[in-house]
Amino acid sequence: MKEPAVSADPTQTLAFDTSCHLFGDDGCGFPAPGLHSFMFKPLWGDTDGLYFNKPMLLALLGSIIVVGFFWAAFAKPKLVPGKLQMIAEAGYDFVRSGIVYQTIGKREGEKYVPLAVSLFFFIWMMNLWSIVPVASFPVTSIIAYPAVLAAIVYITWVSLTFKRHGFVGFFKNVTGYDKSLGAVLPLSMTIEFFSNLLVRPFTHAVRLFANMFAGHTLLLLFTIASWYMLNGIGIAYSAVSFVMVIVMTAFELFIQAVQAYVFVLLTCTFIQGALAEHH
Repeated sequence: MKEPAVSADPTQTLAFDTSCHLFGDDGCGFPAPGLHSFMFKPLWGDTDGLYFNKPMLLALLGSIIVVGFFWAAFAKPKLVPGKLQMIAEAGYDFVRSGIVYQTIGKREGEKYVPLAVSLFFFIWMMNLWSIVPVASFPVTSIIAYPAVLAAIVYITWVSLTFKRHGFVGFFKNVTGYDKSLGAVLPLSMTIEFFSNLLVRPFTHAVRLFANMFAGHTLLLLFTIASWYMLNGIGIAYSAVSFVMVIVMTAFELFIQAVQAYVFVLLTCTFIQGALAEHH
């Protein structure tokens, strides 16, 4: 039986035998996507030391695109904005008014608008790489990237809480201290403590990672299946699979924006909780 052409090298990205079909004469099996689909051979260096791979390149290019877009839009702002400035202003105002102001409030939230805007458009761009030809990979489907972003938010939240409330206030804030709870107060405080300090940053990162990981796996599954069944009577099955590729791509476009929105919304919720007075 002919094996799918997946490299034994664990750093190699997804590869499959393009001559392998469901009703072919070679009898090869379906080259299903898996963890190897998220592992890439270094473009520079090696895995035993410093290296630079495709997701890193996409993250770098995405950062340049986001910064370049807003730089070009606001480098020479006009009273009557052009198309580029209008689009940038609409995006900026969506995050500022629709997320930051609604969650934190205008007075307190204004200083956190740059952070929220940066997070939103960076994450959205990292997600969008999934449907860009040649790139075809969402950077946030690798846990390291959402983890670093969640760590930035976590450090911001902890430092703000300390700065606003001091050590005692911080302790009350993260434990949900409320003496009216009576006998259940110790249990409630323990649960809140672990939930806020340990579970919160974990779920913040995993929510983004898991959605993009699952979405990319489904896209790969239907894309490979469309090619695998493109032979003989399997053409009919291939057409159905290709329709699913289109449907999943459209769905991913929606999910990519939603995940960026949810990540920033939670970020603002954490900041609002850090700034709120504890009674």
